[in-house]
Amino acid sequence: MLLWVFFLVTLTLSSGSHGSPPSQPLRMPRYADAIFTNSYRKVLGQLSARKLLQDIMSRQQGERNQEQGAKVRLGRQVDSMWADQKQVALENILVTLLQEHRNSQG
Repeated sequence: MLLWVFFLVTLTLSSGSHGSPPSQPLRMPRYADAIFTNSYRKVLGQLSARKLLQDIMSRQQGERNQEQGAKVRLGRQVDSMWADQKQVALENILVTLLQEHRNSQG
């Protein structure tokens, strides 16, 4: 973009020496500055929009990761509860079998 501004200024200054009014060379640098400023503002706007979009996307990704982490933790808790229940059930079966074995012997 800066190259275009330089080209416009050079073109304007070179054409200004062929009998144009003296005020024109003063206007062209201001015109070139305005073009540069507008283009610069557009680029800054695009960069800030891109950063905002990236922030939003990273927040959503973070929320998804938290939800997945919560699901994994809940799954582990459920697995732990099932394991505890299985262990209690096995202990009850073993106690019952041991009692029946003692009763059958004695």
